[in-house]
Amino acid sequence: MPESHGPYRTLPGRRYPPGATLEEHGINFSVYSRHAVGAELLLYAAADSAEPFQVIRLDPEVNHSFFSWHLLVVDLPPGTHYTWRMDGPNDPRGHGWRFDPSIELLDPWARAVNPCAWDRARRAADGVRPHDSPRAVVLADDYDWCGDTTLRVSSEQMIIYELHVGGFTRHPSAAVRHPGTFAGLIEKVPYLKGLGISHVELMPLMAFDEQDVPPGVGAAGLRNFWGYSSYGFFSPHPGYCVTPELGSHRREFRDLVRALHKAGIGVILDVVFNHTCEGNGRGPTLSFKGFGNETFYCLDQLDKSMYLDYTGCGNTVNANHPFVARYILDCLEYWVREMHVDGFRFDLASAMARDGHGQPMEHPPVLWGIELSDTLAAAKIIAEAWDAAGLYQVGSFPGYRWMEWNGRYRDSIRRFVRGDPGLIPELATRLAGSSDLYGGDLRQPINSINFVTCHDGFTLWDLVSYNGKHNLANHEGNRDGTDDNLSWNCGVEGDTTDTQVLALRRRQAKNLLALLFLSQGIPMLLAGDEVLRAQSGNNNVWCQNNALGWFDWSLLETNREHLRFVRGLIALRKRHPSLRRRRFLAGQPRPGADLPDVTWHGTRVGEAPWADPAAQVLALTLAPVARTEEPLYIAMNMAVTAAPFELPALTGQVWHCALDTGAAAPLDLIGPADQHPLAPGALWVGARSVVVLEGRPVAGGATLIAP
Repeated sequence: MPESHGPYRTLPGRRYPPGATLEEHGINFSVYSRHAVGAELLLYAAADSAEPFQVIRLDPEVNHSFFSWHLLVVDLPPGTHYTWRMDGPNDPRGHGWRFDPSIELLDPWARAVNPCAWDRARRAADGVRPHDSPRAVVLADDYDWCGDTTLRVSSEQMIIYELHVGGFTRHPSAAVRHPGTFAGLIEKVPYLKGLGISHVELMPLMAFDEQDVPPGVGAAGLRNFWGYSSYGFFSPHPGYCVTPELGSHRREFRDLVRALHKAGIGVILDVVFNHTCEGNGRGPTLSFKGFGNETFYCLDQLDKSMYLDYTGCGNTVNANHPFVARYILDCLEYWVREMHVDGFRFDLASAMARDGHGQPMEHPPVLWGIELSDTLAAAKIIAEAWDAAGLYQVGSFPGYRWMEWNGRYRDSIRRFVRGDPGLIPELATRLAGSSDLYGGDLRQPINSINFVTCHDGFTLWDLVSYNGKHNLANHEGNRDGTDDNLSWNCGVEGDTTDTQVLALRRRQAKNLLALLFLSQGIPMLLAGDEVLRAQSGNNNVWCQNNALGWFDWSLLETNREHLRFVRGLIALRKRHPSLRRRRFLAGQPRPGADLPDVTWHGTRVGEAPWADPAAQVLALTLAPVARTEEPLYIAMNMAVTAAPFELPALTGQVWHCALDTGAAAPLDLIGPADQHPLAPGALWVGARSVVVLEGRPVAGGATLIAP
């Protein structure tokens, strides 16, 4: 915070770098605005100051170069808050220009933002008032990383855990000092480490507008909880900070990254470059509209007051405009270089494959720029390979290095586990890494992010408890959220005390997770699924910043056996390199090996029911990859009756049962030290069950038990 309130002397400054940069003689400010004819910089002592302490009018002859407006404020200290006002033509229909010198604008390059004066509903109802916009904060960079660097984890070793920063620790049961913050999440790092995951995928944490909700939702007191409504792409969200008014955003986020890295856990950010919170022509002007609306957004060419909407959120970022593409790339490189982030998941990434007219591009410059950036070379890049207007690119997303959320995998596994027959070829393809999607163009199983649940949809427990969504709490008439859930309630809709139904639901939940962690590709687990967190059948809790959307930590005890199962399942995957291959299974021995990498079976060895339209069973044998690894046999039976599976013969080894989802705890997941060898013969696999066997020599004196 400034020690004095000026006035401060100014110098011409320079156009690069954009944003507010601490230099030897003060702070250099620079913003892009191609068609502006005038600019003012407003300086505030604090986030909640009623008035600026200095307003600086820029001279177009001195402070304007090419498309940038710039100046250096001599001796201005870090901690100062600021906004911009831009003057220029207002011609929304003809040119898309929306300049309004009465509106204060947030710097698109702001490293920290505070929305203390922002009231979206009041702005919509009453119009612009002086000093009512979010403000940027000038930051100094004096952080001690203590030797921390981005992690280098090979992709086949990844196990992703998707979580919401606010919801993970906001429930009273979290018992953290600062609930719902980066600091609160730091207190839960030991839990994440104990779970065994390799990366957290953090739902949007770039500054977003919590007030961006439909009127009916806002009238019910609900807020934008998930955060898919960004406006400050370089700033950590102030709502996740303990002292954002002091400009602590960057330090608090860096503390979290450093703590996670110390535990060996990488950080992937869910980023939203497909749209912004400014909405369509009826939405507010906060930043991009006021600096260069015609540059930043895709507009209708016949009437540029109309926004092309391929995101379902009112606008679409013009991501392949040369300047916008550079902005996005600079932003991503900043988060890797300055914040030590390990990767990104791109929300509705297919919208970023469109040109300014909304047409899909064969080689979108922004996507190739991300793929080929030297700074991002080691970063994981993950696409949600579709948008809200029907562009579905799972298996065909532009580029080679991009990983994709595999929606085909999710749907196939859900259908098989709920009992749909005749899916055996499709199931085998998904378990083997989706070679039909990624086998061409030099791609690999690691291009597939496998998941059965994510933030968007039912939780695991709701997936086995509801046939339909129950979203009335969102105050949108149950119209929001998908109707295509591919779920099964196990005979009763919602909560029940029926012990048989509850037991079946627990088994189905284990079946879904077992297949997820036994598949080639990269598994992603939704936070809370390891303890059967529920949302009362709401498959779209985007506005539920309450117990419905929070992680209830009491479930660690209530569902401790399921948590033990998940931890053991992750450990099972980690001890078998054959589940984490970089190359597709070919049904042939690898060089120097005798056994094929995979052999497919049905209830009889080598006889998979590929063409049986009623089949609900499949089995496979995976050969070891490493000398110390053991062969695996996996049997899946989603029929309503148990079935005998003929076991493949082993040379010098016998099968040991490692997992049986049909067994009661603790026999549902058995560690190597507690396993018993199975006698030769048929293995009975229970109804709606998955069984995993590991092959190893019989210890001296061990007794064989019937399979």
